[in-house]
Amino acid sequence: MGKRLKAALAQDRLVRVFCLGQLCHPKYVEIIGQHGGYDAVWLDQEHAGLSSEQIELACLAARAVGLDTFVRLAPTDYATVMRSLEAGAGGIMAAQVKSVQEAENVLQWAKFHPRGMRGVNGSGVDGRYGTVPMPEYMKRANEETFIAIQIEHIGAVEDVEKIAALQEVDVLFVGPADLGQSMGIVGDWEHPKVWQSIERVAKAAKANGIHWAILPRNVAYAKRCVDLGCKMLSVGIDVWALQRGLKAFLTEFEAAQ
Repeated sequence: MGKRLKAALAQDRLVRVFCLGQLCHPKYVEIIGQHGGYDAVWLDQEHAGLSSEQIELACLAARAVGLDTFVRLAPTDYATVMRSLEAGAGGIMAAQVKSVQEAENVLQWAKFHPRGMRGVNGSGVDGRYGTVPMPEYMKRANEETFIAIQIEHIGAVEDVEKIAALQEVDVLFVGPADLGQSMGIVGDWEHPKVWQSIERVAKAAKANGIHWAILPRNVAYAKRCVDLGCKMLSVGIDVWALQRGLKAFLTEFEAAQ
């Protein structure tokens, strides 16, 4: 589950995660784990429409190389949340949350009684395929499941103090591109209103003893966020990594032309 990721955040150290979506494959996960430097991979079901089988195989590879996993998804219903967890993901990240009520719904779907009302099964990998006694399984799942709420809409910013105060939220994950769009600011991650919102998220996270995260556009952006208390950086996306690698190869061998 998300035990290692939660433990790393509890140590108050800077955590690095990598996004897989368009190129989500077990070999890619294995390469990331063997390369080192990352604590987890997050799987982008929201944009890439990953299947349950893709999530299962990616999570299987992640466990083999010591990485945690969480799935970004559109939190439309309890089954969407539950299936990712039963496929072996250590947690979920709810995208496009617009209110504290929507965030609370996610927690209800992701946690068992007494915190929530997640559908009970236990026959997935998270329940060791039905071999863990149900009370033990439910208790461990509640303790170890990682929950991130994306703050990428002005509605979520307006509710961020309440969202941060919700029991069992681990991370507020800022999405500056969508956040800016929701404020009528397109493509300007440096806009003062975007930074004001990020600072408000940072303040809310600190006040409630939780952490916040971001996918930074560059090193300077990351540094500014870390200075504001950010403890999780999403460093890289599969397509970006491929594009940068291709460019590096072409640049390196230009002299051979």
